[in-house]
Amino acid sequence: MTRVYLIRHGETEWNQIRRYQGHSDVALSDRGREQAQRLVKRMAKEKVDYVYASDLSRAVETARAVADAKEIEVVLDARFRECNFGAWEGLTFPEIEKAYPEEIKIWNRTPAKVCLPGGESFPIVQERAFAALQELIAKHDGENIAIVAHGGTIRTLLCAILDVDLDRAWQFRQDNTALNVIDFYDGKGIIERINDVTHLIPGAFPESESGVK
Repeated sequence: MTRVYLIRHGETEWNQIRRYQGHSDVALSDRGREQAQRLVKRMAKEKVDYVYASDLSRAVETARAVADAKEIEVVLDARFRECNFGAWEGLTFPEIEKAYPEEIKIWNRTPAKVCLPGGESFPIVQERAFAALQELIAKHDGENIAIVAHGGTIRTLLCAILDVDLDRAWQFRQDNTALNVIDFYDGKGIIERINDVTHLIPGAFPESESGVK
């Protein structure tokens, strides 16, 4: 068995104002850093042998918080990047609705059917990210690995693991620092939990909070 802790990065200022990030390299906000530290407390009793991350700074910083606590290194893999939103990057949701009214309607209903202007489609994201995940599962048989990625990317991976249509991607909620736990047996995934953010509830882990507010 290989256990995978699939984690979304902490919050950024762009997340707060619903500005599309994609491949834009936006750092964690102060709140995002606090969320990452709370995630560290949540992961304190979990065995983690390796930590991987997208090479975008918001994922890297979240991953390093977890890895430093385990005294291991972070291995970067660009295949775990968020979807490249192309012309939508840097725009807020209302701005996209105004500039691309038809495209955003399709994106909201059937995301797998849209290739974003100058960017990627969800099938492309799923292909690169799932290939990377499968490689790591084969490489780390019998071990536990953490992968820090992005909301869109994680949604495509959950669809691949469950073998469901990518148009259902929005049915998986993924909050900042969400923890998803999947056990893989002979390449088949059994999902233990999705979008676990109990660590963000004040007092959820009082015995280990140690100064985290």
